[in-house]
Amino acid sequence: MFETLSERLGSVLDRLTRRGSLTEADVNEAMREVRRALIEADVALDVVRSFTDKVRTKAVGQDVIRSVTPGQMVVKIVHDQLVEMLGSDAQPVDLNAPAPVALMLVGLQGSGKTTTAAKLAKRLSERDKRKVLMASLDTRRPAAQEQLRILGTQAGIDTLPIIAGQMPVEIGRRALMAARLGGYDVVILDTAGRTHIDESLMAEMAEIKRDANPHEILLVADALTGQDAVNLAKSFDERVGVTGIVLTRVDGDGRGGAALSMRAVTGKPIKLIGTGERLDGLEDFDPERIAGRILGMGDIVGLVEKAAANIDAEKAQKAAERMRKGVFDLDDLAEQLGQMAKIGGMSGVMGLLPGVGKMKKQIDSLGIDDSVFRRQTAIISSMTKQERKNPDILKANRKKRIAAGSGTKVEEINKLLKMHRQMADMMKAMGKGKGLFGKMGAMAGMGGGMPQMDPAALQQLARSGGMPGLPGGMPGGLPGLPGGLGGFPGLPGLPKKK
Repeated sequence: MFETLSERLGSVLDRLTRRGSLTEADVNEAMREVRRALIEADVALDVVRSFTDKVRTKAVGQDVIRSVTPGQMVVKIVHDQLVEMLGSDAQPVDLNAPAPVALMLVGLQGSGKTTTAAKLAKRLSERDKRKVLMASLDTRRPAAQEQLRILGTQAGIDTLPIIAGQMPVEIGRRALMAARLGGYDVVILDTAGRTHIDESLMAEMAEIKRDANPHEILLVADALTGQDAVNLAKSFDERVGVTGIVLTRVDGDGRGGAALSMRAVTGKPIKLIGTGERLDGLEDFDPERIAGRILGMGDIVGLVEKAAANIDAEKAQKAAERMRKGVFDLDDLAEQLGQMAKIGGMSGVMGLLPGVGKMKKQIDSLGIDDSVFRRQTAIISSMTKQERKNPDILKANRKKRIAAGSGTKVEEINKLLKMHRQMADMMKAMGKGKGLFGKMGAMAGMGGGMPQMDPAALQQLARSGGMPGLPGGMPGGLPGLPGGLGGFPGLPGLPKKK
């Protein structure tokens, strides 16, 4: 999300920070480029004009002109203004009401309402420890109710039994009754959509609202529709009354115009953002952290939250202990590859690291590809237990068998083994606290994170087949997580795309 905008704003602000002093002309020129970048990102024109005017007013003040690093001050002003435009404070889904709390999801057909209902239910059940009931009020789309039932089974969430022939209002009434009798904390009402806004849709939504009296009415909108999503939010709010917005498919939206415009135009907070099809692909929308991502400052808090939610702390602790002792076999490597996949793969992790956005072109030129990690996992899975524990016994005949079993080539197996040897050596050095990696592990343990690395160093590491680690990725890394990010010893090589 925001890739294009982040790249454009990053280049503009980088030029400002390199200058020792700034004139009003410098700021005006920068604001023209910022304005152009926001318009290209499909941000509403009124929002763009208001944003650039406010930044310009603050940036040309005497405090900025006389400061030691005026360019950095402008970056802070842009950041603060982005936060204000996105909504200042994070506003999570409000559950502060007598149980069962009714949450009603509305939106157009195809926006991802049903999937979002299951994601939200899973999130409330696992993170907030709420007992949740889901009910589909969509009687128009074929198999809509059955789809929610299947998603409920996958997520481990109860769904209202389907009774053929009932109308949406009757289903909503039955869901609330079942929730009261069953002792549920939350009931999620997944309503019907249309391919476009029409009178019958709005009348149905208004009738359900009057009867169910939901505590929250969440509009589910597709971020890829850009300004259409903003217009949709205005229409639903005028007719039904929306309390918050859930933006879906934000991982496929490189521009981010809908997210940047939505709050400013509608006055309604974006509460959640959906990423990917997996049922855990739902995040709180935090303006401060989103602004940081846009400006290439990363989102370490988001990375830690992902790690905490997806990584088994006990396994992480055991992995960290083994690494401290210098033990690292192919089973350990497979575990690390699996942990990486759980928190979004290489691209998901890199996107949350500070400063990595500015190195995007250099990283792209390396051809980093998450699919290579999947092939590496397949290779390890095709080995016997003995081979995984002792890779030295892997001779030509064994490698041919493994290649046939994993659908790969012997060359790929050789690369994997070379990478493993380098990582095992690194573990031994870390365990003894010697050398570069021992020092980096110590820095990470103190919260120092990963040393700044220029593109040339990155290229050199890629050629050598490994990258020493994520920020805090060394054992004892990110504070509060045993073994850093699940005990990651580092990114296990930078694989090349085929």
